Amino acid sequence: LAYHGPKLDWKFLQRFYSILKILFPSWSNQNVLMFATLLGVTILVQLVIYQVGLIPSQFYGVLSQKNYGKFQELVSFAILLILINSVLKSVEQYICSLLYVSWRESLTEDLHRDYFWGRVYYTLNVLRKDIDNPDQRISQDAERLCKQLSSMASRLVISPFTISYYTLQCFNNTGWIGLLSIFGYFVIGTVVNKILMGPIVLTLIEQEKLEGDFRFKHMQIRVNAESAAFYRAGKVECMRTNWRLQRLLRTQRSLMNKELWLYIKSQSFFYVSPPLNTFDYLGSILSYVVIAIPIFAGVYDGMTPGELSSLVSKNAFVCIYLINCFTQLIDLSTTLSDVAGYTHRIGELREVIIDIGRKQCDCDPALGEAYNFDSGTAFVLQQLSYKCPLSEELLVKELSLKICQDTHLLLVGNTGTGKTSLLRVLNRLWEPSNGSVEMTTFFGPRGILFLPQKPYLTDGTLREQVIYPLKDIYPAAGSVDDERILQYLELAGVSSLIKRTGGLDEKVDWNWYDVLSPGEMQRLCFARLFYLQPKFAVLDEATSALTEEAEGQLYRTCKQLGMTLVSLGHRSSLEKALRFSTFNIHGCYSISLHAMSLKLC
Repeated sequence: LAYHGPKLDWKFLQRFYSILKILFPSWSNQNVLMFATLLGVTILVQLVIYQVGLIPSQFYGVLSQKNYGKFQELVSFAILLILINSVLKSVEQYICSLLYVSWRESLTEDLHRDYFWGRVYYTLNVLRKDIDNPDQRISQDAERLCKQLSSMASRLVISPFTISYYTLQCFNNTGWIGLLSIFGYFVIGTVVNKILMGPIVLTLIEQEKLEGDFRFKHMQIRVNAESAAFYRAGKVECMRTNWRLQRLLRTQRSLMNKELWLYIKSQSFFYVSPPLNTFDYLGSILSYVVIAIPIFAGVYDGMTPGELSSLVSKNAFVCIYLINCFTQLIDLSTTLSDVAGYTHRIGELREVIIDIGRKQCDCDPALGEAYNFDSGTAFVLQQLSYKCPLSEELLVKELSLKICQDTHLLLVGNTGTGKTSLLRVLNRLWEPSNGSVEMTTFFGPRGILFLPQKPYLTDGTLREQVIYPLKDIYPAAGSVDDERILQYLELAGVSSLIKRTGGLDEKVDWNWYDVLSPGEMQRLCFARLFYLQPKFAVLDEATSALTEEAEGQLYRTCKQLGMTLVSLGHRSSLEKALRFSTFNIHGCYSISLHAMSLKLC
């Protein structure tokens, strides 16, 4: 799905329209109401600006007549208009800021819903290599897109109205020649911007990719700081991080070089306030040129010098403001190029996420699958063959196995023979090459749970660590649940965490991975397992950082709580102490265990 063609094209419009449907899901949505309010406020701003723009011409008339009374009234009226304009502009900016926050909420939550559906986030981060930095696209690109859209909103909303009105006024004052001159000026500016923007969008997308790579490198060091420190790897990591930095900076320099002519057009041509960019400056000159046409043609020969000055001032405002409306659209080119880049990155991500979601069917009855919750069987494997997704070599072939309640299994085998891969297939993270895998029980506290090799600790309180992945306590037992959690923390050997955290519900500001040892993390995960008490527990070397004595105690507690264990490991102590039924994965050999008696005596 990588997109390599020109960016401001039909594909951009399709992706932008799909994002707009998220930002404005219905006519009654708050985003639509805020946008309508913005439209009303912006129209009021333009009405006030029009009155302010006529003030200079009125001053010419009053001063030429030397009318002091009208001069005082006009000064007071001008001050009032300026104050009203300031308030309305502030309200306009405030609504744009609210729209930015609301749009970001709508877009990010929509991405989150699809991203975290089933196992999409796993497939996207681990198995798919055609999408770079999905985390950056969701957290940063979506934010920047909404920010840019909100900054453009008021100008885009009002442009059709202002351009229509001032076009009519300009035609009445200068005729066809003046009007065509201004429109031709705008067309030339548009063509120039289209030519300049094409390569800029492509480079911007590349820059965002490299930004994500650079940030990921620093995150990698942050997560693995201790391991890197044991290797004394500071110099080599500095070299590799700087290499990513240099790639990013080269792309940024390339982007700046390509934006040079846009800057010449868009940035200040002279150091004045407010800044006059090239098109604004040329536009101000053009306004006097088009006004001069009817004046030199004798259309206004009957006016006095004061009346003519007032008319020139009024017409200059109309022409300059019409040119300003066009130049504002032209000046949006830089913002539009950013919007195009972010739109393609987010649109591409959504397309991939939706494609992955269509191909997956999550193990959840709510999604339409029915399970026999009282089933004494967890998995039925029939002639199963599987391999790594990025490899063609089979790890195991024609494996038939039935995992039943009260039959504890210990899976052993050499490194690389496919033990952990088998668990990935059982959990539907990987698709089998041949054969079938049927999960015949519920995934969750009443059915089956997996304990991965690397402990996973989420952000949150100690209680939230124990009840994870549940959102609320299970069962809903109030204070009784506290006693259960304390009991299971004691059984897992991590009751000291109560004192360290200050209580089950005390918020902590640390990273759990930074303050707990590997053994403590594994014990905490077993406390989680004790709390959830599934019928089946699949453990992937979940006690590798613990002693054999601690390992045996934790496994015996699991059995006492009624769990059937399927464990991966190398230690013979488990087989001897807990009397597992054991089979060895031998790689690409046919293993048929369905005819063997696996029940313990």
